[in-house]
Amino acid sequence: MIAVEIDNRSGQEVDEQGAIALARQVLAAEGVDDGELGIHFVEPDEIQRLKREHLGIDEATDALAFPIDQREAVPDGVPRQLGDAIVCPQVVGEEWRAPLVHAVLHLLGHDHGPEMEARERMHRQ
Repeated sequence: MIAVEIDNRSGQEVDEQGAIALARQVLAAEGVDDGELGIHFVEPDEIQRLKREHLGIDEATDALAFPIDQREAVPDGVPRQLGDAIVCPQVVGEEWRAPLVHAVLHLLGHDHGPEMEARERMHRQ
């Protein structure tokens, strides 16, 4: 079972249950059926600060991913910590689903490029 903690501090209404369902759907399709995931919807100032602090780029963005365990082996009895997907609704508007999928794929260790783009297209269908 994928345990999802959701935190909306963006000041925007977001379909939180839809976000949880989408993340679980992507993870299941990627072969991940257990673990813990955080989804955070934040304001532009916060995502800009996070991008500046962690990537050295001082600009707001649509989504960021902070992976922990990815697909690494974890000891028996220890839950897999997938990490946190951060999305900024003010940057993406109503179209937060694609950036969330993108961030979840990063949590699994996928990098930008043709393979990532193909996986994103697959999860849009």
